[in-house]
Amino acid sequence: MSHIDLDGALIAKRLEELVAFSDDANCLTRLTLSPSHRKAAECVAQWMREAGMGVTFDGIGNVVGHYEGSQHDAKCVLIGSHIDTVRNAGRFDGNLGVVTGIAAVAALSRARIRLPFAIEVVAFGDEEGVRFPSTLTGSRALAGKLLPETLDDVDQDGVSRRQALVTFGADVGRLPAVVRNPSKLLAYVEVHIEQGPVLEARDLPLGVVTAINGGSRGEIKVTGMAGHAGTLPMDMRQDALVAAAEMVLAIEARARSEADLVATVGMLQVPGGAINVVPGEVKFTFDLRSPTNDARHKAFADLQAQLGEIAARRNVKLDIAMRYNAPAAPCDPILREGFKAAISKLGLPVFELPSGAGHDAMAFRGVCPIAMLFVRCAGGISHNPAEFASPDDIGLGAQVLHQFLLSFGENS
Repeated sequence: MSHIDLDGALIAKRLEELVAFSDDANCLTRLTLSPSHRKAAECVAQWMREAGMGVTFDGIGNVVGHYEGSQHDAKCVLIGSHIDTVRNAGRFDGNLGVVTGIAAVAALSRARIRLPFAIEVVAFGDEEGVRFPSTLTGSRALAGKLLPETLDDVDQDGVSRRQALVTFGADVGRLPAVVRNPSKLLAYVEVHIEQGPVLEARDLPLGVVTAINGGSRGEIKVTGMAGHAGTLPMDMRQDALVAAAEMVLAIEARARSEADLVATVGMLQVPGGAINVVPGEVKFTFDLRSPTNDARHKAFADLQAQLGEIAARRNVKLDIAMRYNAPAAPCDPILREGFKAAISKLGLPVFELPSGAGHDAMAFRGVCPIAMLFVRCAGGISHNPAEFASPDDIGLGAQVLHQFLLSFGENS
């Protein structure tokens, strides 16, 4: 094993170098297909070449590093994550997985090891969906799930994704060539910071992901009757806000009743509200997530019934509008065992947990087996300049990914 390439301090240094490529001089903001994205992509491409990979820039703005297997035209393991960021971002989200993947391949190349499969490290160009309204476009393109109309997405300046791709230097005409043949894919694996507090709370550097949560989102409207706050008796009110408050607590209670189920009411509005008016209408959002579709669907059905009961008892009208439904993406049991064995080989405790956040790995659900490895992050903070993973933990993640590839090669 090449400990030089798998050194967490080296990977952390490269993450620091990528911070320089930003749309904003005062913070890290690297939106997809921006000039700073292109500069970061060229930097990543150079690291890939130094690691012994052939490099291409594909038609959707991804950087792809290819490391040949021991046999020509061998099947492929994809290692990926993204190099675009949110506004005022941290340096680890997405970028960590790309640089760690490069490090693992560099260790193989330095040791002159060719595995029975090829490896492609992919730096996806648009996971966050900040500049344009659609997300996961880089990974969806590889998975064959990119909708043609995505190219017509327009940013706040009126620039279409198609125009931005041309400016970036991507050959949009070669988009069909981006799609991978599922029969040639052995697996998709991704290393990522946890973006949550669980590993830190358990004093663990690494975790194996069981599944990426599926999500249901929507908006609830509660309609009562507005009235005078001084003249309307309490027992005659149709108070939409009090009904909504009870519903919000019911949503929280249902999520608390079941492990790994999470629910959030992130926005609440009282249109026309005033200090001396009994609220006649309330709108609020809900976000329901679970690593299993059955648990999420059951929770939603339970909540529909419970919120309906609250509405009837409080004499208000309830309307639920679904805005988004994404199925859960379970991680492959065999790949999970591979990560667990690699963690054990380092003498570390093995721990499994679901991912509450979405990742590029979701795009490959149903296309090929997927797996994810989480690295502990301080305070569970992410999408924030305070985002941090220690060099020691990063190094352990790189070693586990490298060992996973070696063992996968032995069993292929």
